[in-house]
Amino acid sequence: MIPRDVAPLAAQLARQYPVLTLTGPRQSGKTTLCRSLFPDKPYVTLEDPDARRFAEEDPRGFLKGLETGAIIDEIQRAPQIPSYLQAMVDADPTPGRFVLTGSQQFELMSQVSQSLAGRTAVLRLLPFSLPEVARLHPVSPLAQTLLTGFYPRIHDRGLDPSRALGDYFATYVERDLRQLAAVHDLQRFERFVRLCAGRVGQLVNLTSLGNDAGVSHATARAWLDLLQTSYIVHVLPPWFTNTSKRLVKSPKLYFYDVGLACWLLGLRSADQVARDPLFGGLFENLVIMEALKTRFNQGESGEMYFFRDATGNEVDLLIPDGRKLRAVEIKAGATVNADYFRGLRSFAASFPDTLEGGSVVYGGDADQSRSDWPVIGWQRLQRPPAP
Repeated sequence: MIPRDVAPLAAQLARQYPVLTLTGPRQSGKTTLCRSLFPDKPYVTLEDPDARRFAEEDPRGFLKGLETGAIIDEIQRAPQIPSYLQAMVDADPTPGRFVLTGSQQFELMSQVSQSLAGRTAVLRLLPFSLPEVARLHPVSPLAQTLLTGFYPRIHDRGLDPSRALGDYFATYVERDLRQLAAVHDLQRFERFVRLCAGRVGQLVNLTSLGNDAGVSHATARAWLDLLQTSYIVHVLPPWFTNTSKRLVKSPKLYFYDVGLACWLLGLRSADQVARDPLFGGLFENLVIMEALKTRFNQGESGEMYFFRDATGNEVDLLIPDGRKLRAVEIKAGATVNADYFRGLRSFAASFPDTLEGGSVVYGGDADQSRSDWPVIGWQRLQRPPAP
């Protein structure tokens, strides 16, 4: 097993809370991580029809056989279980007694927050980060890295990414989607998801998305919420404050795995990725997700933003640092030019008391020590973040 960056924190929290809850996309490595960290615990997956039926029909009986503790996988499949766990851990709050996993974030979190508030630590595990990939094998050139994505099975087993990601999406549509909501027109929903991939790194416009997919604004909103719930897309909110300056207040759209976005766009080779008009958006997606993985692996929230004003000044990523923000401009080009710093300079001039520091991450290899803003080659992202 490839060591996961969140593992030390997961082990630490299991020594402090009676329940540890780990959420994240399907095939992000949740089960593998939990079974390696807690090898002596009984393991039950609610994907198994017999186990799920037992948990649904007789939750007390189901849990009676697990009184000493267990790993319960895909807990959202039996939504009443957290309520019964509450009484058990109140009677015996031994740290690390239960470990729960789930691949739906909002639905699972509502169950956990209502029943296990104060009794569970919650962590999120996304697919591999660049540092984790680098522990397994040398990181590929940029276009191939974007095409392959970061799902662990692809890297661990050397799978063809196009075939593996196609199977992943088919499984999502055929199984997970039917559990989450009644989407009657699967063909139109798949078109909607592909349209989302075509807007990677762009502002969300539900009216445009709905019109292009042939559905109403309300349906487009519901489907986008569904994609967020199931860890397919991530919506990055804008940062704004009370100011007279007009700021953009629509969020931007990204995918939790950039490889899946490439597959949905029909890209099947690194050359196609490198030539695609959305190459810049895909690179931006990569960097945004690396920042999000770093925050999650350190037990932080997913709180991050972007900035854009009405005149087009923009900073691609703002990361909270105490009460201030660190600004990151993301450029896919391999040659640094003066335009790379325009958004950072504008933000620093408009909000000098808000900015803690900033940098440019670009598609080249060499770092550059500029006087105001350090320039970081994308391959530096494969190094573990400084503690």
